[in-house]
Amino acid sequence: MSFNNILVVCVGNICRSPIAEALLQHHFPDKHIDSAGLSALVDHPADEKAIAVMALDGIDMRDHRAKQIDKDLVTTADLILTMSDSQKEWIEGNWPHCRGKTFRVGHWNDKDIADPYGHDQVAFEAAKQDITVSLDHWFNKI
Repeated sequence: MSFNNILVVCVGNICRSPIAEALLQHHFPDKHIDSAGLSALVDHPADEKAIAVMALDGIDMRDHRAKQIDKDLVTTADLILTMSDSQKEWIEGNWPHCRGKTFRVGHWNDKDIADPYGHDQVAFEAAKQDITVSLDHWFNKI
């Protein structure tokens, strides 16, 4: 199976999923990578600390705007990556047709990605590191 349309999901779509989206876009420039939130802060930019942590790698997330997950996004996605099991279950509960294409980012290393929102820069660095390590396990499968 080819994963050409990948959706990354977290809660607010301003911290973790934009980081994962940016890392995936950097690695797979020819694929369609998107992100959304279960309770998105719609039209908000990425958190300043998330922007800062990605800028260290030369990745600019200043244009990101949060959006709410919806049926169209999950239907067109070939692969949906969440930050936790509860987010995976929420998506599958709302859209049962997403079973089998929805996984945690940390599926292969059995890891949930902690939400850094409202915490200090160190928490954002830790989230980025956890996402980076988790995505490394996906690269040869995507």
